[in-house]
Amino acid sequence: MDTQNIEENQNKAIVDALYKALTSGDTKKVAALLASDLEWWFHGPHNCHHMMRILTGESTYTEFKFEPRSITAIDDRVIVEGWEGAQVYWVHVWSLKESLITQFREYFNTWLTVRELRPVDWVVRHQGSTLWQSQPRDLFSRSLPGLMLAI
Repeated sequence: MDTQNIEENQNKAIVDALYKALTSGDTKKVAALLASDLEWWFHGPHNCHHMMRILTGESTYTEFKFEPRSITAIDDRVIVEGWEGAQVYWVHVWSLKESLITQFREYFNTWLTVRELRPVDWVVRHQGSTLWQSQPRDLFSRSLPGLMLAI
């Protein structure tokens, strides 16, 4: 296994540990996984800042449960996707540096496509520039805004 795959697997494990710590209410573990100056970005309805309220202690994990349906690592980012029935869909993009979560992007009820912005020769060698796309099983009939995240 090459160095990049090892790092991606470690990053996935860190993000998975974050969700497990949130579920169990282990605030010390959550704090240990996040940088003290975590950069935050949100896209979605104003009343859906669930993760922000959980991480700041404004609400508990029992008020809204983030249950990951898929976790994908791409370089230093980990993309986590989840949905609850036909009304709730979310994507979290966590960036890690030296095994610490430094950036968080939350997309709530928004389709997301992650595209590569590396030079053309790299994109050709790796079969295209789309790295990841939303795959919510229960929401294909819904009309949701779409965003592209370029990395």
